[in-house]
Amino acid sequence: MILSNIFETTLPFENPVLKFLIVLVIILAAPLLLNKIKIPHLIGLIIAGAAIGPNGFNILPRDSNIVVTGTTGLLYIMFLAGLEIDLAEFKKNSGKGLAFGMYTFLIPMGIGILASYYLLDFNLMTSVLLASMFASHTLLAYPIVSKMGVTRDLSVNVAVGGTMITDTLALIVLAVIVGMTRGEVNAEFWIRLSVSILIFGAVVLLLFPILGRWFFKTVEDKISQYIFVLVMVFFGALLAELAGIEAIIGAFLAGLSLNRLIPHTSPLMNRVEFVGNAYFIPFFLISVGMLIDFRTFISDIQTIKVAVVMTVVAIVAKYIAAMATRFTFNFNRAQGNMIFALSSAQAAATLAAVLVGFNIIISETPEGEPIRLLDESVLNGTILMILVTSTISSLVAQKSAEKLAEQATSENDEMDSGKESFLIALNHRSNTEELVGLAIHLKDHKHQHLYALNVFNESQTNEETKSANKQIQLAKDIGASADIDITEIFRHDSKFTKGISAVIREKKISDVFLGISKDKGISSNLNENIKEIISDNHEQNFYFLKSVQPLSTITKIVLVIPQKAEHHEEFLYWLQKVWKIAKHIGAKIQIFAHSSAMEFISAIQKESSVPSELHFLNDLQDFLLISRSLGIDSLLIVAMARENTLQFHRYMHRIPHLLNDYFKDSNYVLLYPKEPENPSSSLLHPILYPKDVKALDKIIKTMFK
Repeated sequence: MILSNIFETTLPFENPVLKFLIVLVIILAAPLLLNKIKIPHLIGLIIAGAAIGPNGFNILPRDSNIVVTGTTGLLYIMFLAGLEIDLAEFKKNSGKGLAFGMYTFLIPMGIGILASYYLLDFNLMTSVLLASMFASHTLLAYPIVSKMGVTRDLSVNVAVGGTMITDTLALIVLAVIVGMTRGEVNAEFWIRLSVSILIFGAVVLLLFPILGRWFFKTVEDKISQYIFVLVMVFFGALLAELAGIEAIIGAFLAGLSLNRLIPHTSPLMNRVEFVGNAYFIPFFLISVGMLIDFRTFISDIQTIKVAVVMTVVAIVAKYIAAMATRFTFNFNRAQGNMIFALSSAQAAATLAAVLVGFNIIISETPEGEPIRLLDESVLNGTILMILVTSTISSLVAQKSAEKLAEQATSENDEMDSGKESFLIALNHRSNTEELVGLAIHLKDHKHQHLYALNVFNESQTNEETKSANKQIQLAKDIGASADIDITEIFRHDSKFTKGISAVIREKKISDVFLGISKDKGISSNLNENIKEIISDNHEQNFYFLKSVQPLSTITKIVLVIPQKAEHHEEFLYWLQKVWKIAKHIGAKIQIFAHSSAMEFISAIQKESSVPSELHFLNDLQDFLLISRSLGIDSLLIVAMARENTLQFHRYMHRIPHLLNDYFKDSNYVLLYPKEPENPSSSLLHPILYPKDVKALDKIIKTMFK
C-alpha cells in the first residue's frame, strides 16, 4: 500500500515527496547541463516547466503549491533588484533612470497601440491594454547579472530604476482600464488611487528602514534576521496590493528600504541571495514554463498571428527604447545591450495584465458565449511572447554581463596597487562580529587573504583561552556565511603585541584590525599596546574599532582629518577605504578637515556618489566640538599619525582619553595609516607637486569611481 502511494501510475503525480523531488532534480540538473553548452539555465527551467506541466507531459499539476512558491520567487527577484542596487549611484543617476523608464514605457505603448489597432484589428481599449503589456517587463535575467557580479554597473542601475517606473505606469494603465470597464473612472477613482499609492510609498520607504534598524540592533539571531527580511518582502507586497497596484512594486520598494541595512558584503546578504537563487527563483521560472501550451500554435492561425505580432512588437519596442537610452547617455555597446536584456523579458506584469483582461467580459454573443476584453488568442500569444522574450533576455544578459565583467576587471587591474592581506587580531574581549565585518567591507574581492589571529601567553587563564578560541571560530563562521575563507592562526608569545608583529612579518600583512572593548574602552594597558604595535610596524594600516551596534545600522560616518594629512603619500589610499565603508553600509560622510585639504577633498566629493559634507576644522584641539555631530547611529573615524611624522600632532596623545570620557556610547575607529619607507611623489597633493595635478585627478577618478 505504501509503495503504491509512492510509485504512482497515474498522471499528474500527487505524492508531495515525489513532486518536490522532481522539481529539485530539475533545479539541480538544468544549470549543470546547460552551462556546458553556454546556455543560461533560466531558459532550461522554463522549458522544463513546459515539459512537466499540464500542457506538456502532465507529470506535475500547476497547483497552489507551485503558484505560491513561484509567486515568492517573482517577489524575490524584484526584492533583490531593490536590495542590490547601488543607492548612491541610483540617486546620482535618477535622471537617467527616469529617462529610460519613460523611453521604455512610451515607445512600446505607442508602437503597441498602433500594431494592436491596425494589424490585429482590436478596439482602442483592448489595444491600450495590450500595449501596456509591451511597456512592462520583468527583471527575469537579473539572477544572471547578479551571479556575474556586475549589478553595480551604471547600465544595470538605470535598467532597474526604469523598471520600477515603467511597471508602475503600466499597472496604473491596467487599473484604469479595469475601472473603465466597470464605469468607475471618475475624480474619486483618481483621488483614491493617488492617495493610496502615496501612503503605501511613505510607509514602505520611511517606516520600513526605522523598523529594520531597530530589529537588527535588537535581535542578533541570524535565522530571525532572515525571517524578518521575508516578512518585510511580503508585507511590502501586501501593502502594494492594498494600494491598488501589483505586489512586485511593493517587493521592489521593500528592497530599496532595506538596502542600507543589508550591506552587499554581509553574511545576511549572502543568505538572502543563496536561498532565492537556489530555491524560490527557480520555482518561479518552472511555474512560468507550466503555462506554455505549444499545441495552440499549430491549431489556430489567429493565435499564431497574434503571437508573432506581440512578440515582434515587444522585442523591437524594447530594443528601440534601450538604444535610445544608450545614445542619449553615451553608454557603450555592452551597457546598451544590458539595458535591453534586463528590459526585454515579459513575465510578471504581463501575466497579471493578460489574466485580468481575459477575465473581463464586455458582452456576449447571440449564442450566449462571453466576449472577453482579451481573448484566448491573446492569452496563448502572451505565453509564446514570454518564452521568446525570456530566451532572448537571458542570452543577451549573459553575453553582456561577461563583457561588463571583463571591462570591470581591466579597470580594477589598472588601479590595483598590489596584493593586500588582512589580519584580524582577536582576544576574549574582542567585538568579533563587527571587527570581521569591517575587514570584509574593506576586502578587495579579487585577491585578498584574511587571517584571524589568537595570541596565547603564560598569564592567560583557561577561561580567557577558551573565550579567545570561541572568537576565532566565530570569525571563521562569519566569514563562511559571507562565502569568504578566513584562515585561523594560533600563536604562543610572551606578549600580545609581539605575537601580532611576528605574524605581520611572516604573512606580509598590509592591514591590521583590532577590537576595543565596549565596556572598558581604551584602557591604559591597551593604549600602551597601541603605541607599541604602531611604532614597531610602519608598513601597515591599523584599524582600532569600538562598536556598540552593528555596522549595518550606521547612517553617518564622521571623519576627522588632521592638519597636513593631505601631504601623506597614503592619503588617497586610506581615504578610499573610508569611502568604501560608507558605500557598503549606505552611510553618508561628514568630514572635518583643515582648510589646506578642502580643495583636495572637494575634488573627491565630485567623483564619488557617496553623499558627503565638508566642515572646517581649524585645529585638532577643537576635537570635542565634533561630538555635536555624532548621533546614535554614527561612526566616528579619527585619522591618527605616528610620532615624528609630518601629520603628527601632540594633541593626538589626548584623543584616547577624550574618547573614554566623552564618547563612551559611541562607535569609533582609530585609523593609523602606514608610513612607507620610500615615499613616492606620484600620489602627493598638488601643493607639493604642481606638475602632477592631471595625474592626481586621473587617480581620484579611478579610485573613487
